[in-house]
Amino acid sequence: MLFYQSVKALNRDLHSNLRLNKKENPFGFAAKTNSVLLSASEFAEASRDFPIVFVGAEKGPFSAAALVGLRDSENLFVTADGYWDQHSYVPAFVRRYPFVLAEDGDQLTVCIDETYEGLSEKDGILLFEKNAEESSFLKEVLGFLQSFHVDMQRTKLLGDKLAELGLLVPKTIALEEKDGKQVLDGLWVVDEEKLATLSDAYIVELHRNGYLAAIHAHLFSLNNINRLAQRTAVDKLSIENNSEVIQKSGNR
Repeated sequence: MLFYQSVKALNRDLHSNLRLNKKENPFGFAAKTNSVLLSASEFAEASRDFPIVFVGAEKGPFSAAALVGLRDSENLFVTADGYWDQHSYVPAFVRRYPFVLAEDGDQLTVCIDETYEGLSEKDGILLFEKNAEESSFLKEVLGFLQSFHVDMQRTKLLGDKLAELGLLVPKTIALEEKDGKQVLDGLWVVDEEKLATLSDAYIVELHRNGYLAAIHAHLFSLNNINRLAQRTAVDKLSIENNSEVIQKSGNR
């Protein structure tokens, strides 16, 4: 539960007077992470700013993630005063905070991080009306959360299909700096050579499922690894595939 410290289900009685006020530093909570989960429907927009990778164990399941930094606990897109880089895409995973859907079987429950500083009973937007019905704001939040949940389910199916076709290969990113070396592993990317050998039938299937466009956006996004390295000002960057260095970039 990245970002979340004390998640509680929203309750019409317990939270009848709860209000949400936007903080002055709205994305400060995301400043200490170098990756966030991403849905496939976001790949096209996110590919312009972040490397998109797949994460998971060797046999899956796999999720998609946007790399927003290369060092541990460093988000290069959150400014010192807690704002997201205004020229970059803000992933839905970040935008949904402090709300989240908890899944218990087929049951989905709207929850909130009670430690969020923008919550109070004095100032902000009411979450429930006087008749205990959801406010128009909360209804919008619920719609957003449900759409994101569906998108993430579809993204899981994309990961399953890529794994089934043997298209995912491991990738390791290593940063060499004066004070030592940092390694990002557990990352997976689509192997372009294996993709090119797929039969026409599989390519048509990927296209009709909407997966092919997501794959191409993912592959395009990998160019952003070097851009992140430039923003990080590392001494040396190595991108390794199956322990073989396939690309190197120094600080520019």
